[in-house]
Amino acid sequence: MIDDRQEEKMIKENVYFDGNVKSLGFSQQDGESTVGVMAPGQYTFGTGAPERMTVVKGALTIKRVTDADWVTFTAGEAFEVAGNSSFDLQVEVATAYLCEFLPA
Repeated sequence: MIDDRQEEKMIKENVYFDGNVKSLGFSQQDGESTVGVMAPGQYTFGTGAPERMTVVKGALTIKRVTDADWVTFTAGEAFEVAGNSSFDLQVEVATAYLCEFLPA
């Protein structure tokens, strides 16, 4: 059984953009990840490490610094963003996602 102190270390809550984006962060042997939900809106995220974002339900329309055009990803699709970069998101419907932090 996991006590409350162990659970606090295992799961970290993240809240961004006045509560419109929320995620739970966790670590496994292969690295750190977050799973979360975004409310409709427009957001800009910065990256430290490279990331892979997988849309679980809904859709994310993204534009990375290196992209000329906006690209939409739907449930089951994934995209990667370079480390030390940023990307813009347009979210039309509440969208669930998995973000995996990749080795540099």
